[in-house]
Amino acid sequence: MTVDYPARRARLAELLPAHEVSALLVTSPVNVRYLTGLASSNAAVLVRADGSALLATDNRYIDMARTLDVPSVEAPDVAGRLAEPGVGIEAASMSVATFRGLAEGLVPLGPVVETLRMVKDEGELELLRTACEITDQAFADISRKIVPGMTERDLARLLDNRMTELGADKPAFDTIVAAGENGAIPHHAPTGRELRAGDLVTMDFGARYHGYHADMTRTVCLGPPAAWQREVYDLVAAAQRAGRHALAPGAGADAVDAAARSVIEDAGYGARFRHGLGHGVGLEIHEEPFLGPSRTGRLEDRVPITVEPGVYLPGRGGVRIEDTLVTREGGPELFTKTTKELLVL
Repeated sequence: MTVDYPARRARLAELLPAHEVSALLVTSPVNVRYLTGLASSNAAVLVRADGSALLATDNRYIDMARTLDVPSVEAPDVAGRLAEPGVGIEAASMSVATFRGLAEGLVPLGPVVETLRMVKDEGELELLRTACEITDQAFADISRKIVPGMTERDLARLLDNRMTELGADKPAFDTIVAAGENGAIPHHAPTGRELRAGDLVTMDFGARYHGYHADMTRTVCLGPPAAWQREVYDLVAAAQRAGRHALAPGAGADAVDAAARSVIEDAGYGARFRHGLGHGVGLEIHEEPFLGPSRTGRLEDRVPITVEPGVYLPGRGGVRIEDTLVTREGGPELFTKTTKELLVL
């Protein structure tokens, strides 16, 4: 993918006068990568209001940095090398210790670059689409191997290995596999608990491809579902469908959440849906915007976002269904295409 990094920096520069700063010192590794193409653990880029920029990194990355379309300097103390009075800093990514060691007169700012990153260009969306295709295929390949007796860790390992075999950089995050009663824990870490006949099994996983993160959750049943399992699954599927259909440019983040949450609340399970409906995805697995009851702001066009309602019943199990989609003027585009029908294995 060919990326116009100068254009990204120019869009950032246009925002700086409104924040009353002459430049922004970007220290978040993800934001540095977004603005320059440099993926590193120690770099900073100064973007000035006139559109010029300077990238600083240490000797591990300087040769790579010098191949990019931005002037680069080698500096172990990268933030100190670029900090100037009147410059904005990323308050969320800079430590207090670093801030105190820099020049006076710096201006802490909120998520300026993150706001730019919300709306993706078509090149970014193609990378994300590929990440989701890998995720779908991994599920298709591994689901036929799920049998009683294997452990949650076994299943997580199979999914992770298959995504890598299919071309993923690595898993997008720590894969969740939650069987039976563990399904009541939204972010359960896989254990040696064996899968058993009659279990609902929730798998939350995704591939990272060229830095872009997919996210998908499916819940399956090992053997014919009990009546309560079918009831909860159908309820979550209906809520997820309502949330997907509410995604649109201009929709409020709280309104999209409410479209799905109201389905679960009306069925009497509102207290068992214990997290927000979804989040943006891109160079990070969780990024702006976030969908939830108290979230503000409205969605724009070309924003990749998840829709992931769930119902969690302590001691019994749970169901979560999640897709990655992107907002479009004509209706959301679905990136994760694995069936949402209850699979009985």
